[in-house]
Amino acid sequence: MGEVKDNNNDAYEEELLDYEEDEDKALDSVSAKATGESAKNFSSYKVQHECIPQAILGMDVICQAKSGMGKTAVFVLSTLQQIEPSAGQVAALVLCHTRELAYQICHEFERFSTYLPDLKVAVFYGGVHIKNHKDLLKNECPHVVVGTPGRILALAREKDLPLKNVRHFILDECDKMLESLDMRKDVQEIFKMTPHDKQVMMFSATLSKEIRPVCKRFMQDPMEIYVDDEAKLTLHGLVQHYIKLTEGEKNRKLNDLLDALDFNQVVIFMKSVSRAAELNKLLGECNFPSICIHSGMSQEERLMRYKSFKEGHKRILVATDLVGRGIDIERVNIVINYDMPESADTYLHRVGRAGRFGTKGLAVTFVSSASDSEVLNQVQERFEVDIKELPEHVESSTYSKLPYFFHVIAILEEVCPALGCFSVHSQSALNLMLA
Repeated sequence: MGEVKDNNNDAYEEELLDYEEDEDKALDSVSAKATGESAKNFSSYKVQHECIPQAILGMDVICQAKSGMGKTAVFVLSTLQQIEPSAGQVAALVLCHTRELAYQICHEFERFSTYLPDLKVAVFYGGVHIKNHKDLLKNECPHVVVGTPGRILALAREKDLPLKNVRHFILDECDKMLESLDMRKDVQEIFKMTPHDKQVMMFSATLSKEIRPVCKRFMQDPMEIYVDDEAKLTLHGLVQHYIKLTEGEKNRKLNDLLDALDFNQVVIFMKSVSRAAELNKLLGECNFPSICIHSGMSQEERLMRYKSFKEGHKRILVATDLVGRGIDIERVNIVINYDMPESADTYLHRVGRAGRFGTKGLAVTFVSSASDSEVLNQVQERFEVDIKELPEHVESSTYSKLPYFFHVIAILEEVCPALGCFSVHSQSALNLMLA
């Protein structure tokens, strides 16, 4: 995967797809096949093998890995394994840069803590009346807190959120938070309110050499996993193409693509709130029922639409970069860059919404200006990928998604008994991956 420092153990990771109870009978044969292919699967999920054993032991971690490779479960599972719930004490704090991502991470903690009935998890972000959060903290203080820096800092400053017992401090999409000086200032202030003796873990798909020293200032002798060969950041199952056209030709071409492509769900990325809202309206008029998410909406509306799309009620999502990082919707197999992203990093995160966790996907990018061409060239040079013009026909088998979760069973069967570090609760919680 890349450079790995200070580590010689192995372990695992996840990100799961739904399955029905009547598939139980097929589990043995399929998991046996997964175990037989473990060498291939393990090379694809090296981050999980490197991270989880050390994370469970309480080691600080800086982890860079491809989008869609299940980094979330590394810190969710390792944190849950270590926590001993104590009434009124926040033991773990997870910070991320958007409300949607905070909501998603909280859901993962809740899902994997089903077999830990005493553990409480809560999410805090702006857009919700702060009194609601203060009341929750007063009456039913959670053991795991997930949130955005602004709201977490506000609650901590007013002494409503107790941080003196935090033992796990986690940043997801850490580069996004630490590159922004305002957000970094908030993170630093929150960090100083937590005990000196704690575990710090940071994760992202993009960790520049410039931001790595900033991350390490929060840590003590961390295990570092980087992808120094950025060509390895692109997803193997992702087919990438571009289309050269004028701005005025975009709507017609988008209609043609939605008619021609075989998609489960598709995300269409726009560069501004106004353009996203306008395109969403236009798609509805063209009988393409879509849903739109952008920062101009209330938090309640954003979450309602996010949940609706995630549950499959609509197949087309028009969005800004608000959902360009970290957001995981397993049915998405196509991403369309209606507007070219502003940087190669943003491109990588956007297209990572398709082809997640070892499945296939398709990314199509509209190129309508010299600056668009420049960004596309940067993507190809930096990630060493040859993005070709979209052919008239794309075979659907090249981007159709396939169920892919049995590798998790193979990894845990092989790794965890040897480590002796997964509790009965954690092993039972694994059932939730298949629920």
